[in-house]
Amino acid sequence: MLIGIDASRTTVVRRTGTENYALSLTRELLALGRGPADHRFRLYFNDPPPADLIEDQAEQRVIPFPRLWTHLRLSWEMVTRPPDLLFVPAHVLPLIHPRKSVVTVHDLGYLYYPEAHTPFQNAYLRWSTRHNARTAARVLADSQATCDDLVRHYHIPADKIVVVYPGRDEGLAPVADPLALSAVRARYGLTGPYFLHVGTLQPRKNLIRLLHAFASLLASSLEPAALLPEDLQLVITGKRGWRYDDLLAEIQKLGPAAEGRVVLTGYVPDADLPALLSGALAFAFPSLYEGFGFPMIEAMTCGAPVVCSNVSSLPEVAGDAALLVDPLDVASLAAALTRVATDAGLRRELTERGFRQASRFSWRQSAHQVLKVLEEVGREVH
Repeated sequence: MLIGIDASRTTVVRRTGTENYALSLTRELLALGRGPADHRFRLYFNDPPPADLIEDQAEQRVIPFPRLWTHLRLSWEMVTRPPDLLFVPAHVLPLIHPRKSVVTVHDLGYLYYPEAHTPFQNAYLRWSTRHNARTAARVLADSQATCDDLVRHYHIPADKIVVVYPGRDEGLAPVADPLALSAVRARYGLTGPYFLHVGTLQPRKNLIRLLHAFASLLASSLEPAALLPEDLQLVITGKRGWRYDDLLAEIQKLGPAAEGRVVLTGYVPDADLPALLSGALAFAFPSLYEGFGFPMIEAMTCGAPVVCSNVSSLPEVAGDAALLVDPLDVASLAAALTRVATDAGLRRELTERGFRQASRFSWRQSAHQVLKVLEEVGREVH
């Protein structure tokens, strides 16, 4: 079977969760497809990929187009040189596509928190997700929470959706080398113990409430908050997103209390991330909605104790390896951060549970499940 894959999102330089999903899953699918089934793959790019991006010798079709690449250029490719099946791991199905098409829907957070996106993004997400879910032969969901949302909001038959958990970056590991940890701390101006958040800086990440929770710790003299390190910092890492200026304004409102205590690093390259995660006192992930929560699994993989929201997919993905909090309750978030920061035994327990939980997620396992779905769709008669 000739399987086409929309690989356009794999070439993004500063990849976030969905782009890493597309790249990691594609690499594993190519490796599996060379087995007994002997599938052929054709990858579609809108710009030339780096030579080392996809090491497998799959067919690569670079088809540049200035605007509306998916719906015009990729659609035309589906008309003139269609594969037997098309898989879209991190975007939207082109308007013209094979009847045998499979697509991944990562989350429906825009329905719950529309203010987290621009009006145009909201409109496009609503249309594209509905288009994906209704026209694909099969839909992959990152979590049972996303599957349930598709059934609830778009009335997609549950038997059309397959939950396939993404994998984790198995190259990540805890960093114990004091020199490596010190070098990263110096690079980002970290002078004390720190809470860490990783993710695109946008309203859905709930960073303003995280900031307020941290500020309440700095202002409190009550036990056990009084046991917190005097030089405690909050480190917020990630590229700027929608309404980034709102976060800056809140930091400025804190005035002198936040000077040197709240650190915005910007986007952190992959090479620095393991040391940054490994050195954190705790990883704070109070997101309002997540389809999976890649940064949380990365934190667990590197041994960081996790505090996360009790909504959407996060309890499902975190298992028993995190302190769960109501993301709308600043006091509860502050209490959880205080608890994990002041209790070394709890941190050790969360770290060990985190290692076990993160080990459940594997790209090879994900690719096996996805390939099985692709093969099932490929055998269907339309």
